[in-house]
Amino acid sequence: MGHTPLGYRIKNGIAVIDEEAAAKVRQLYKNYLGGLSLTNAAKEAGIKALHAGAKRIMQNEHYLGDDFYPAIIDKETFHAAGVEIRRRSTKLGRDDRYKAPEAKKAPILFRFKDIKEYYDNPVKQAEYLYSLIESEVI
Repeated sequence: MGHTPLGYRIKNGIAVIDEEAAAKVRQLYKNYLGGLSLTNAAKEAGIKALHAGAKRIMQNEHYLGDDFYPAIIDKETFHAAGVEIRRRSTKLGRDDRYKAPEAKKAPILFRFKDIKEYYDNPVKQAEYLYSLIESEVI
């Protein structure tokens, strides 16, 4: 596991909420959704973080709660912050920086050579059929 996110501490091997730090995280979201920049929202919340660090904190899904970390932020607030980050990014012309990874599609149509052999063993038959694949049909 990496480092413990701001707002948590580990006690006896279990993540627990550090209320003082968690209050800063909640305030970060509140400040940002209230109109402050990421840097100023962090500064006003008492968090030493610049733009990228504050953004990374706000996009950390551990704050929603998971198998290890208890929830600090509710889903509505987390979602609203994500929408606002994207809105501001688009407004500033920075929405072209993220490119979604291309969805990899498995080929499903193939051209086969003529089947000339048949085997009783299904594994051997499958190996033979795979060897007959010439190309994907486009």
